[in-house]
Amino acid sequence: MLCAVIPVQNEGARIGRVLDTILTLPVDLVLPVVNGSRDDSRRIVESYPADRISLIHFEEPLGLDVPRAVGALAAYRREAEVVLFVDGDMEGEIGTVLEKLVAATKSGVDLSLTDCYPPGQENELTPLVAQLLGIRRLLNQALGLAHLGSASLSHGPHAVSRRFLERVPFRELAVPPVAHVLAARQALRIEVAAAVPHYALGSPDRGPRHAQLIAETIIGDHLEAFCVLNNEKRSRNLLGVTFSGYNHHRRWDLLQKCWSSKPPDRLGS
Repeated sequence: MLCAVIPVQNEGARIGRVLDTILTLPVDLVLPVVNGSRDDSRRIVESYPADRISLIHFEEPLGLDVPRAVGALAAYRREAEVVLFVDGDMEGEIGTVLEKLVAATKSGVDLSLTDCYPPGQENELTPLVAQLLGIRRLLNQALGLAHLGSASLSHGPHAVSRRFLERVPFRELAVPPVAHVLAARQALRIEVAAAVPHYALGSPDRGPRHAQLIAETIIGDHLEAFCVLNNEKRSRNLLGVTFSGYNHHRRWDLLQKCWSSKPPDRLGS
């Protein structure tokens, strides 16, 4: 079974186009995780055929990346063999990219990534983006996966195998670089399966403050990932600066409730 997980929060203006793109694929089940929305996102999702779309709804916001963990858990329980992750604001023409991710995962890749900054964009990078790409490259190099370049679970659509879901705790999908480290530690196969420039994803520009907070979140997530890699106590601190970003908005308690009927060891620490 092929499942697609779509985190959705106030994406009424875009979610229809995202669903239309995903439904062109041979997807058996789409799991939109609508959380904390105050617009018509839920109504739009529910207007689509229920035979292929199963809404997961939370009145409260789950926080950054937690919806993907919730969706992954739901897909696992539905016996999914491949799970595709696409953000609810990626309204670009990315059908071919998604097809490549699915094909790679079906062929034996456990974590299929998208390179959102392919060669040739170096002169177009802002200092903030260059900093993020740098820390992503450092992590891949430390994992012995330099061939991945700056490709990361933190950015772009991606797909995972059931084997990935069996070996990487669901909780860690909410801290993508940590999940990346744990997948490499399990000797899972990780590859870049597709490439698309960031702008082509269709995600809107949400302003400089949001960009800064996202950057702080991703940097903090990578600092945690390096700690996990080095078997150290997890920390988001570097040189006396704590990189929190949106981390404190992550609703671990709601994720735990999703898991409450199952053995806790698969959720993670």
